[in-house]
Order: sequence, then C-alpha cells, then structure tokens
Amino acid sequence: MEKQLTSSDRILPMAVIPSTDVIPRSIATRNLDEPERTSGRHSLHARHSEERSDEESQRKYASNTSHKPITAIFATITVTLCAILTACAPPRPNHPVIGAKNFTEQVVLGELLAQEIEAKSNLQVERRFYLAGSYICQQAMVAGRIDGYVEYTGTALTAILKQPLDRDPQRVLDTVRRLYASRYNITVAPPLGFENTFAMVIRGDDARRLHLAAFSQAAPYTPQWRLGVGYEFEQRPDGLPGLSATYGLKFAGSPRTMDLGLLYRALNAGQVDMIAGNSTDGPIQAFGLTVLQDDKHYFPPYQAVPLVREEALRRWPQIQTALDALAGRITADDMRTMNQAVDGQHRDPAEVVREFRKKKGL
Repeated sequence: MEKQLTSSDRILPMAVIPSTDVIPRSIATRNLDEPERTSGRHSLHARHSEERSDEESQRKYASNTSHKPITAIFATITVTLCAILTACAPPRPNHPVIGAKNFTEQVVLGELLAQEIEAKSNLQVERRFYLAGSYICQQAMVAGRIDGYVEYTGTALTAILKQPLDRDPQRVLDTVRRLYASRYNITVAPPLGFENTFAMVIRGDDARRLHLAAFSQAAPYTPQWRLGVGYEFEQRPDGLPGLSATYGLKFAGSPRTMDLGLLYRALNAGQVDMIAGNSTDGPIQAFGLTVLQDDKHYFPPYQAVPLVREEALRRWPQIQTALDALAGRITADDMRTMNQAVDGQHRDPAEVVREFRKKKGL
C-alpha cells in the first residue's frame, strides 16, 4: 500500500520512461547553431554577387533578399523539428497497454484489468508491470507508454495532484476524477470495491473474546497491550501520533518497531498485542487476524480505482465494458486472499486472477 510516497516512489531519471514529447536539447541546439552546408544563403549570395558587379544591382539584390535568410532558417528548423518528432515518437501500439507498480497487489490488479479487457473484447493486452511507483506510472500515462493502471485515491490526491488531505471518501473521489480529467485527459473509473489503507490489527481470538470491532472499543484495553509498528508509522503525521491523539490510545511501553513481515509473526506468536499493518495484507487472513474499524475515520481514504487514458477509451471502447464489470467486485478479503496466494503460496498472479474471475462469474 502506498499512501505518502516513500523512497521507492521517487522520480527516477527520465531515461527510465523517456517522454516522447520533448526534443533533446542537444539536438535542437545543434540544428539552430550549425551553418547550412548545402546550397544555403551564403553560397547563393556569392553567386549573385559575382554576376552583378555594379552597385545598383547589388543594392537591389540586398533589398530583395535581406529578409530571406531568416525565412530560410525558420523553414529549415521547422522541417528539421518535424523530422525529429517523427523519428522520436514511439509507434502507437494497436493494442492496449496496462501497467502496474512494483508490489504484489499492483501486479494482481494489473493482471485483473488485462484479463478482463481481453475477456470482454478480441484485444490482446500488453502488460508492463513492476513500474517504480506512482510518479513513474503517471509519467508513463501522460507519455502514452501505458493506457491504464490501478491507483489509490489518497495517493492520487496528495502525491500526483498535490491537493490537501481530505478524509471524506466521496469528496476525494470527486476531486481526483475532476482534476485527472481536466489536467491529464485521464478517466477515473468506478472504484473496484476495496481500500488499501493503514490498519490496526489484533488477534482474532482477542477480538472475539473482548467483542472488539472498532478502534474506540479497543481503546480501554490498549494500556495493557504491547504495540508493534513499522519503521515509518511511528513518526509520520498520519501515523501513530495522530491516531493516539484521536482515540486516546496508550500502550504498555514504547512501540516495538520492525519490518512489516515480522509484525504479523510477532502478533501471531503473542510477542505484541496490536500492530499497524495494511488493510489488504495477506497474513491478516492467513493468521485469522481482525482489522479494527476506524470508526472516527482517522485514516484518509485509499480506494482502489482504475485510471485509463481518454484516448484509449475512444480507441478501444471495449475497455469501458471491462471497467464497468469490475466496479465494486473486489472486497478487502478478496484482495487479501489473492495477495496471500501470490506471496504466501508463491502462485503465479495470472493463475490467481483467473481463479478469482471464475469465482466471481466475470
């Protein structure tokens, strides 16, 4: 899950995904500065000067041709730039290209989009997965290198659109949809049905024994509980400090900080009593854990939504049919199951997605 972008989401050098809309500065400068080497203005002027020796003829010639070098230069530049743009522009593929970021859930969702498009049309979809984060995916969309991928509304709002944080899910979705359309000609499809946000997780046995379903219900018990968190969550403003203030949480001692994968093992082994994970992590289901409801809506919304270039939808309207079929069809439990199948059982994402689509009747 990705909420505030981390180091893996930094913009990589543009060579990773080069823009086809930018002419290399070195090429443009060379074309402007280099003298013309064929039958240009210098050689033409020399020939005319030799043929007309009297001053009047030379003045008339100069008067008639004084504006022509500029015109010729601009004409040459125009032709050269057109040739460069034609040579540099990538050939537009005759099939849709679906991208995905570089973690399991994204690959699963990218494969789901691709398979659903193929099932609803006679199109062959190209997969370009494991792109290094939201910025790279956005650059690829704008440059036309990919036609769609799945993003999270909170990430789109703050990281791409640079808008202030908002905790109202519908308002965030409306803002993201409006700004992507006006700024980038990108359509934000209906949400897939789940969020991937921060999650406070406890053992299933404890939840049943104490009848706990929400943060507010758990708050009276936290002074006796040991908390486990990832390295970032303890310090970030939308992490533990704000959460504790919102719900009045106090814990037994300082939080234990460790890698995310170790957090689930520590919780399952009884070394900690609550952890801060991600709402669609596979181990939640595998270990029979319980995600507490954020009943005061502290965490911002991170609904999973497909993003598709408007040009691609015009070119292949069958994509819209696939997007409509997927709207609201994936629950958080569904996503956890698929993530666990890939990460925990080491299954192929394409196989996992085919199984899911069959189960859902897609």
